[in-house]
Amino acid sequence: MKCNQLRLLLLTLIAAAVASAAVAQAQTFTDLFEFDHTNSGCCSSFPGTLAQGRDGNLYGTAFSGGVNGRGSIFKSTLSGTVTVLHSFNVTDGSTPQGGLTLGTDGNFYGTTTSGGTHSAGTIYKITPSGTHTVIYNFTNSTEGGFPRNSPATGPDGRLYGTTVTGSKSTIYKVSTAGVFTPLVTLGLECDGPLTLGIDGKLYGVTQLGGTFGRGSVFSVTSAGVLKTVFSFNDPTGAVPYGPILQAADGNFYGTASVGGSLVSGVVYKMTPAGVYTVLHNFDNNTRANGINPLTGLVQGSDGFLYGVTSGGGTALGGTIFKLKTDGTSFAVIHSFDITHGSSPYSQPLLHTNGTIYGLTNAGGAHNDGVLYSLSAGLKSFVTPVGIKSAKVGGSVGILGQNLSTATQVLFGSTAAPFSTSGNGFMIAKPAAGSTTGIITVKEPGGNLLSPLKFKIAPVITSFTPPSGPVGTQVVITGMSFTQTTAVRFGTKTATFTVNSDTQITTTVPTGAVTGKIQVTTQGGNASSATEFTVE
Repeated sequence: MKCNQLRLLLLTLIAAAVASAAVAQAQTFTDLFEFDHTNSGCCSSFPGTLAQGRDGNLYGTAFSGGVNGRGSIFKSTLSGTVTVLHSFNVTDGSTPQGGLTLGTDGNFYGTTTSGGTHSAGTIYKITPSGTHTVIYNFTNSTEGGFPRNSPATGPDGRLYGTTVTGSKSTIYKVSTAGVFTPLVTLGLECDGPLTLGIDGKLYGVTQLGGTFGRGSVFSVTSAGVLKTVFSFNDPTGAVPYGPILQAADGNFYGTASVGGSLVSGVVYKMTPAGVYTVLHNFDNNTRANGINPLTGLVQGSDGFLYGVTSGGGTALGGTIFKLKTDGTSFAVIHSFDITHGSSPYSQPLLHTNGTIYGLTNAGGAHNDGVLYSLSAGLKSFVTPVGIKSAKVGGSVGILGQNLSTATQVLFGSTAAPFSTSGNGFMIAKPAAGSTTGIITVKEPGGNLLSPLKFKIAPVITSFTPPSGPVGTQVVITGMSFTQTTAVRFGTKTATFTVNSDTQITTTVPTGAVTGKIQVTTQGGNASSATEFTVE
């Protein structure tokens, strides 16, 4: 063999070895911590949501065990050093099934399924340092009780969740100070947490009900307007438990625990209009790829969806899988082997460092479950906390990595003033000229991007003249008009010209009557404070 050929062969072999090592490193499973029931707690159940704190640590709950045997709240470093922050004692709640939600105030919020003043469960707040406060005790009366999920942050900054009484659920909202309001009765059991959509509505799933009695996807507004978006049936998947994910393409993705063409559950895609597609069927006969997913999905920087199944796999302890959003390239990344965890019932968390973290219900040295991580070679990113939109000047909390070295924050292409709090958190305020788009945080080590577009909401401050007949030219002043798509006088659409980010010129349309002026942009809707009088 000639020298050049030998050199080429060696380079090829080295490249192949490096590529193989990169792939192996990109999908590394680690058993970070094994729960022991007595001290740290036991058996995290669905939905069991983990939360990323402003300090970058993980925060979660153990369903049972702990010092009093009633469950606990814990903090973990990313390397798996676990500290118990609170052990429940029945009086302050018992059996925290839902996990935790990071609030916009930096504290965590969760629920217990029982205990409290009326033995019907509680809503609580806990600070990162471990100060626990019950903010509401359920009575199991008109508002229900026994909540199984952690509340989600809504578009108004309040927390939204569901209760369970028999086969019915009540959707509620509660302030961080504990002011509680029953919002609307679902009439169907809803165990999974709600998801805030980019349209400002909250989305969730019911396990039963719908047209076929096998579950549904619903939306609800902060005013309590409830709508069924899709009804499940056995041939295309049924009995969904996990929360739905709104991905970068604007569509929703989730899992159903049973049904589908192969009986053992599905991964599905649903458009905002409710058009439903099965992306993958889990096979009850060949269980190596997993069966019966009880959790929702996360989407990595590679565009793939990542999720877990509660059973199946090579040791029948469940799997971690990935799948493209078009339903192709399904692959099992990890099969739980019981020794290092089994039965992953809890919702996985995609940390802003690109690593996936989760909890199992069983397995580990004590068979009380484990905290695990999966490194899949995903990029770091930034994400706003609890909100999907803001007005110019509003405060936007952002989680990320190495934020203390950030040099600039952009909303769309406009720089925003910001301040950092350690490496994991910053507050930025969209400036005049900001547009709906990706949030970019510029850092010396590489820019960090938000997975979803962040909406900049428009504001109408005034219009002139205050009245006039059809055909009158009206000048609207305000903020964030650059991406305007429509102007309306009441229900009548008007022609318009965007003069600048702060001004629109429009004409009173035929058929208009006295009413408020509305401006619609890519960031949302704005309505005038006063009415335009049509003469």
